[in-house]
Amino acid sequence: MKSGRIIIAAGASGSGKTLITCGILKVLKNRRKSVASFKCGPDYIDPIFHSTIIGTKSRNLDTFFTSPLITRYLLKMNAADADISVIEGVMGYYDGIGGVLIKASAYELAMVTETPVVLIVNCRGMSVSILAYIQGFLKYKTDSGIKGVILNQISSALYPKIKQKIEEELKVTVYGYVPGVPDCVIESRHLGLKMPSEISGFKEKLIKLSNILEKTLNIDALLALANQAPELISSNPWRGEPSFNFRLPEEVTVAVARDEAFCFIYEDNIQLLEKMGAKIVYFSPLKNSKLPTGIHGLLLYGGYPELYGQSLEGNISMRESVLAGISNGLPVIAECGGFMYLHEFLEDVHGNSYKMVGAIKGRAYNTKKLNRFGYIDVFQNNDNVLGVKLPKLTAHEFHYFDSTVCRKDFTARKPQNGRSWDCICADENQFIGFPHFYYYGNPQIPKAFLERCCHYQRLPRSHK
Repeated sequence: MKSGRIIIAAGASGSGKTLITCGILKVLKNRRKSVASFKCGPDYIDPIFHSTIIGTKSRNLDTFFTSPLITRYLLKMNAADADISVIEGVMGYYDGIGGVLIKASAYELAMVTETPVVLIVNCRGMSVSILAYIQGFLKYKTDSGIKGVILNQISSALYPKIKQKIEEELKVTVYGYVPGVPDCVIESRHLGLKMPSEISGFKEKLIKLSNILEKTLNIDALLALANQAPELISSNPWRGEPSFNFRLPEEVTVAVARDEAFCFIYEDNIQLLEKMGAKIVYFSPLKNSKLPTGIHGLLLYGGYPELYGQSLEGNISMRESVLAGISNGLPVIAECGGFMYLHEFLEDVHGNSYKMVGAIKGRAYNTKKLNRFGYIDVFQNNDNVLGVKLPKLTAHEFHYFDSTVCRKDFTARKPQNGRSWDCICADENQFIGFPHFYYYGNPQIPKAFLERCCHYQRLPRSHK
């Protein structure tokens, strides 16, 4: 692979990474560049913004879940046809697991992929101190990988003077600035940014921002920097993990919930399922009346069911269809929001309770605080989960809700401090809980799930 790539990082969350990354993507699309985009870490929302702009699916790169070999493979595979790849960082540049390690940080991703980094600096309330701030990031690691900076929220009058001081004293390139653009702010809520479709005038805001960035950023110089990235060498990970070599003896059809309420989906998970032989069909628990016909498995990923409680309750035929399928042995994986949907009752963000599917005899309720956050290791206690004994798994959790039913089939454990809790309701056909899983880091999950789907497909019709 010899195509340009660049990481847009920042010193802290809230520095403008997503907004500026989206603006740069829009500028590149305006210039008719073929663009691939990626998000560092376990984020679902930022890739949706990227995808809205570039017109193709954005992907995740996460060095907690995948080895350097697989991380490079995923970058190479998903950027094969692009002129340039833009990778958005996560949190602060050096921030990784548990707030105390650089593992799974944007810095680690830059080192693994040998990608040049441009650091966004929020300059609000600073002038000369901006230099001290930048110098700290440049010197904290001698191999910082930071090749330049973009100054955010700085006035056009101050910018030329600070740019000159930075380049003369720190010997690092300034690729431009972003003035204050309050009418281009992206609103947030409890799980992060609102979706593009929910932001009034998002398309117009993006056009305005891209027009500003075309004038205030040196886009040609950023492209030149991206093209300095060395050729990305990566061998096929299929050779190192037997589960990656798994192929179904016959095609199975898997229904995946995808709508406003269920939208937290790793595109690479879908891709790996397809590589293993699954046919994917999408449906909406909000809008469709029942599950698709002729399916052999069901996937309910996360999202915002708590914002759509009344609508989900009102779609009685869909709830009955899902319950009937699961009761008849339809294999199912459900994560976080999907797990909540399968309860008897779901409490929304305002404390109202709504009837859900009822496959899980309990209630999902709002704790009104970030209940669990971050990466976890997951250990199986039940010997028959999707028909197999799974190895140690890796996952992440991020939710304000909890359940009255978190069985002991698996134990979640924080890798940095050992804190643990019960998670996941599982049996030979079900794998349901709050943790989110990335399949390229846990290929045994899709393999076991699809084998159960294949088993279900072969059952006599009277058993379904």
